[in-house]
Amino acid sequence: MNIKTLKAALRESQEPLGYFFNQNQEQVDSLLEGLLTNKKRYGYMSCPCRLASAKRGSDQDIICPCTYREADVKEFGSCYCGLYVSKEWNENKIAHGHVPERRSKSGK
Repeated sequence: MNIKTLKAALRESQEPLGYFFNQNQEQVDSLLEGLLTNKKRYGYMSCPCRLASAKRGSDQDIICPCTYREADVKEFGSCYCGLYVSKEWNENKIAHGHVPERRSKSGK
């Protein structure tokens, strides 16, 4: 799989749910590349913005789309890494502020 294929598949599955890619395509492509790298490395697409343990069970919460995405997008308009955003965020109708890390330092 390559970035173009992954982008198309995620767009098709996530946009109907109200999750859109950030308009910054360079950032999106970099994050998608990180997901593909982690897929090769670990066998699953863990969030490239978080440190994975290489143990799927321990990383279940950070497999993209992560457990925290829904709350992040609802509260801030963007997920932690900035891959997924709301339509309003892309349209600059809400502020583009810092999204705090919801995952505890212990990994959950």
